Amino acid sequence: MPIVVKPEDVDRLGHANNVVYVRWLEEVSWAHIESLGMTWDIHEATGRAMAITRTEIDYLAAANEGDHLLLGTWLVDFDGRFRSARRFQLIRQDDGKCLARALSTHACVDLRTQRPARVPKEYGEILGNAVITSP
Repeated sequence: MPIVVKPEDVDRLGHANNVVYVRWLEEVSWAHIESLGMTWDIHEATGRAMAITRTEIDYLAAANEGDHLLLGTWLVDFDGRFRSARRFQLIRQDDGKCLARALSTHACVDLRTQRPARVPKEYGEILGNAVITSP
């Protein structure tokens, strides 16, 4: 996902605020999962969604106003029942420097009750086929 750091993304320290990084992670996560076919229509039809349970971010260098960034994400784990995990990497295009790496974990929840629920068959096929394992 291409990103240009906007003036409103920058905090008092002069770089992109931590909250903005979290927003970017969420945006790229939705874009990625929807590109795999797990659209909001499927979420509504099944009554299930994958909710973030934990996010770890390593900030390696600052993103500054006007920087052109690329944010990538990929699925790294799916237990076939309830949980999945994804990694992220944020690169500044001008110099190829990695600015951040992140990991988020997710659990399937019932949209009505917000309680844990088993992953529907439709999700299992999409998530299971999309996991990329590291060597």
